[in-house]
Amino acid sequence: MTALAKDYPRGCHVPSHRHRRGQLIYAASGVMQVTTREGIWIVPPQRSLWIPIGMPHEIQMEGRVAVRMLYLDRATSAPFGAHCRVLAVSSLLRELVLAAVQAYSERDAATMHLAMPLLLHALHNADEAPFRIPVPTDPRLRKACQRLLDDASRPDTLEQLATRVGASSRTLARLFESELRMSFVRWRQHVRLARAISQMSLGRPIKTVAREAGYASCSAFCSMFHRIIGASPTEYLRQVEGRPAL
Repeated sequence: MTALAKDYPRGCHVPSHRHRRGQLIYAASGVMQVTTREGIWIVPPQRSLWIPIGMPHEIQMEGRVAVRMLYLDRATSAPFGAHCRVLAVSSLLRELVLAAVQAYSERDAATMHLAMPLLLHALHNADEAPFRIPVPTDPRLRKACQRLLDDASRPDTLEQLATRVGASSRTLARLFESELRMSFVRWRQHVRLARAISQMSLGRPIKTVAREAGYASCSAFCSMFHRIIGASPTEYLRQVEGRPAL
């Protein structure tokens, strides 16, 4: 196992690249958007992303981001699989990742040797979050999706998007279903939800997050959130942060 700490300024973009080792990427603070051929993940501090060996990926920083990364050799990576996975970061896992990064930077082999078994155990037992945003290949659909990714609050209708990308609304609707396996409305909900979770994790008020996600009322936003996640925004934050119920 090797480890790296790197801080990025707001808006920094890391172009597509790949590694010869499996990578666990974690934002100790801030939020990042990671794109691979398997999907788009918006990763807040309560989540980490496992990127398998050789998987091309690019990263967009949303605000200032303190990224902490672990790199595992082929044998150690094997149990984590050949696909990207979102893993929940418990308080214990967070401290172990930060300790490993510090020990590696200080060439503290003894601490690394002691911490690695516990760290791998925590990773193997971390809860997995299935949420991801699928990515398209068709250039027209990719252009339409990028517009919504750039600003999830846009009120564009399917017809308006179709006009912008040079396709009919029927063609664009068909592309959403065939390539992304979901409707335009549901895909946009997923994008808005991912953005909202990242903003809530940074401490922004739910009312503000709901408005910026394009919802006219907080209750409408909370209804959508509960329908997809299975918990209200406050319940979700309490679960991922390990806070007791009031």
